[in-house]
Amino acid sequence: SIPLHAGHHCLRRVNAKASAYGLCAAKKSSLRASRSESNYSVERIMELKVSGHLTKMDVKLDATVSYQLSLDDKRVSLNGVIGEHISIEHLGDIHCVHCGRRSKKSFSQGYCYPCFIKLPQCDTCIMSPEKCHFHQGTCRDPEWGEKYCFTDHFVYLANSSGVKVGITRGDQLPTRWIDQGATQGLPIFRVQTRYQAGLIEDCLREHVADKTHWQRMLKGNAEPVDLPAIRDELMAKSESGLEFLEQEFGLQALQRLYSATTTEINFPVHEFPEKVKSFNLDKQPLVGGVLKGIKGQYLILDTGVINIRKYTAYNVEFSVN
Repeated sequence: SIPLHAGHHCLRRVNAKASAYGLCAAKKSSLRASRSESNYSVERIMELKVSGHLTKMDVKLDATVSYQLSLDDKRVSLNGVIGEHISIEHLGDIHCVHCGRRSKKSFSQGYCYPCFIKLPQCDTCIMSPEKCHFHQGTCRDPEWGEKYCFTDHFVYLANSSGVKVGITRGDQLPTRWIDQGATQGLPIFRVQTRYQAGLIEDCLREHVADKTHWQRMLKGNAEPVDLPAIRDELMAKSESGLEFLEQEFGLQALQRLYSATTTEINFPVHEFPEKVKSFNLDKQPLVGGVLKGIKGQYLILDTGVINIRKYTAYNVEFSVN
């Protein structure tokens, strides 16, 4: 579980200098001469073709989750497009979200291989925080680690394809739940570091899943459950392990959130697929179909589904017909 998508950390740093890709990519390939931020409303995009590099969709928790497709600095509102025929065409380019280098392949959702093997946000401890090696003096970038890993994190329960445990940074709820396609979410611990969150997650997942079955999630919404009751049962089963961690780090460092309430999430899906067929832009550069809904980071078409986040840094053309 990544606390905040790594590409977003890097894009913000690069944007502060010039633009997410413009600084490096323009020098190397003159990809763009200039860009101005654009937002395309439902009324405007019916005859619009928009191109740019993908990042994960922007989300907002409303009565129904609001989605925007992100293409460089352009944003396309998607909720009003449901029911229309759309297409996404990979134009052949992939540019690293960190350095702008052109890459034949995307690693860890948007990085070139040199950045993948050297950046801290691509290290194995991001996916397995209980394996943090900062204290051993081997962190790839201690300054980055102090900023992003030594900050408050939540341990949570989410109901996506069923109940699962996960962790995320303190400022990433409910975004994390939305990105996972969860219809319910409940924070159960607030801790001081990512490492502590990983140790609690490792303790709890002996009794509950820690992954979303994405095909099942896309076939429909999971049955509603009583997350507070499941939290209490889970803590009781894991009490010995949790008490050990509380003794090691202190009660103030690991706060149990008994008063937290469940967040309910509704996704803009008009029709779920009976069978899930996933598109692969590397093998099929042009995909299209009638948009039936959006859940997690997936567009659900009548012809298949596509994981937008998977194709971070891909240069594509998006159109509504």
